[in-house]
Amino acid sequence: MAALSKRLKSVLDVLPLRPGLRVLEVGCGPGALARAMAARVAPGGHVLGLDRSARAIAQAVAGSAAEMASGMLSFRQGAIEEFVLAAGEAPFDLIVAVRVGALDGRHPQAGLRAWASIRAVLAPGGQVFVDGLERTGPT
Repeated sequence: MAALSKRLKSVLDVLPLRPGLRVLEVGCGPGALARAMAARVAPGGHVLGLDRSARAIAQAVAGSAAEMASGMLSFRQGAIEEFVLAAGEAPFDLIVAVRVGALDGRHPQAGLRAWASIRAVLAPGGQVFVDGLERTGPT
């Protein structure tokens, strides 16, 4: 597994990760941060990496065989603006997004829909971390 960039390592180190958490990473790209978070929520936790790019998801899956086989990591292609929980899927304790245009103000209209999706999939008392901003819940 490739080492995390300095920036992603600094993000990882401030996240309130602990065993058993369910984490959604929005804009997971090739999965480096998702893999690192999965190691910190084990045992009993799970990280779902979400990205709108089919290429990014393919790279993430290709680099995550061991974590996926253990059940602590999975990936899904899609946009946060359209994201819904799968049937029987539990909400997330932590939602993490690093450099996601729909959440950092670059795409305000998409952001409105994205925050609605986040509200719908965040567990009661869950936290959202967007580019260094930790919140109790979406605004």
